[in-house]
Amino acid sequence: MSKYGSFPGSRPRRLRTSPVMRRMVAETRLHPADFILPAFVREGVSEPVPIAAMPGVVQHTRDSLKKAAAEAVAAGVSGIMLFGVPEESKKDALGTPGTDPDGILQVALRDVRAEVGDDLLVMSDVCLDETTDHGHCGVLDSEGRVDNDATLERYAEMAQVQADAGAHVVGPSGMMDGQIGVIRDALDQIGREDVAILAYTAKYASAFFGPFREAVNSSLKGDRKTYQQDPANAREALRELALDLEEGADMVMVKPAGPYLDILARVADAVDVPVAAYQISGEYSMVEAAAEKGWIDRERAILETLTGIKRAGAQNILTYWAVEAAQLLNDGRQ
Repeated sequence: MSKYGSFPGSRPRRLRTSPVMRRMVAETRLHPADFILPAFVREGVSEPVPIAAMPGVVQHTRDSLKKAAAEAVAAGVSGIMLFGVPEESKKDALGTPGTDPDGILQVALRDVRAEVGDDLLVMSDVCLDETTDHGHCGVLDSEGRVDNDATLERYAEMAQVQADAGAHVVGPSGMMDGQIGVIRDALDQIGREDVAILAYTAKYASAFFGPFREAVNSSLKGDRKTYQQDPANAREALRELALDLEEGADMVMVKPAGPYLDILARVADAVDVPVAAYQISGEYSMVEAAAEKGWIDRERAILETLTGIKRAGAQNILTYWAVEAAQLLNDGRQ
């Protein structure tokens, strides 16, 4: 009787024996260039305003936003996605601050481009929810419903003023039918063929957006289920994907990231353009809250969630931890 016959010949654990071995055989690697930092800039404040539901995240002043952008460059982050928060008195039914060249988002775009030039991709949110007094992502009709086609006209103008203000990339996030084609035409008409479009292709009506409402001082009453995707649907995301690509999207995105890794994987398998995912406010806040309670190792959880998103197929990840995660990676954490 052989004393060796009962032992396994194949031992996967041999490839896990040390940090250097695990690093060598890792199938997924995070890099600071994977990350895009979402950032909020608020009109009329003299100091950054902490967001209670998102510990560590603030509504920036113009000056603190420039510092955050410079910090992102130093960490090796690829981009910054800007969201403007206007004064409440300036919001109206049409979201006028969104198309005002002197609206807070456009001012912030000029500030950040002056600060970092082309060292950081400066991106801007094309949506009306931050600027309307009703808080919806589009113009309302006489019945109080979001009017898709009237909203497209507003998006076209928004994209043009954002491009004029210095955006390298515009991100239409309102999930209006036809938004990519209309924005591409609007940009091309003013000679801005160089401005890329990051399509929010699959944006789900998620409970995890909750903390974001505070971040942008949202005026929303009700929900966005008539235009954002139903969390129950997967094939629908592929239909949205096909339409966005046909209309000229340069990059596509899934939002949220963590609860929709299956959607992210299907999108990544289907396309030959860059794929992004947005790790949204609720995903961030859950980790921060659990870490504050001492229930999880915060830094390990940050990197693990980001690795999972990249493993599912995201080439780029919008995350509020962008700079911190980049710094961890620069320090040798993986």
